[in-house]
Amino acid sequence: MRAFLISLLTALALVAACGEAAPENPALRAELLDRLKQDQEIRTLEASQEDWDRVEKANTERMRQILDRYGWPGFALVGEDGARAAWALVQHADRDLELQKRGLELMRAAVEKGDADPSDLAFLVDRVRVAEKRPQVYGTQWETDPQGRWRPRTPIEDEARVDERRAGAGLKPLREYLEELKSAG
Repeated sequence: MRAFLISLLTALALVAACGEAAPENPALRAELLDRLKQDQEIRTLEASQEDWDRVEKANTERMRQILDRYGWPGFALVGEDGARAAWALVQHADRDLELQKRGLELMRAAVEKGDADPSDLAFLVDRVRVAEKRPQVYGTQWETDPQGRWRPRTPIEDEARVDERRAGAGLKPLREYLEELKSAG
């Protein structure tokens, strides 16, 4: 009983210190964060296509295994930062649309349970729709044309109401998002 109480108090102290519950699987969280770090390091103009392909292939295969074993790695399993890393890795698996679609389905269920971020889901919805050459719902996927002007990668469905949908997913209005893209780009 004493060991149980010490464990409980330790867990409560961690929650208070971190502002969120400790993830159920800290090792998986650490792996996801490491894989995201590698993903971000390789997404530069200096990286070779060979290195990019190697990292993306390894991350895609590992995300397939993770989805098979755990379903969507949400907040409870891997913490908020681990869940965001999982989302980014699925989002960047552009050569495997089936994995992205599966991740989208699992993530949608996790969002409904409060175990994943609705704004991340919005980005994945649009990423899948762009890959399918369908209109975007939230207007998150943009590119530059040959003259350097920003344009949506596919049209935005019912663009007059896009800001309502964006707000429902916790995203900034489209105008503000575009200003961020332009200033970063």
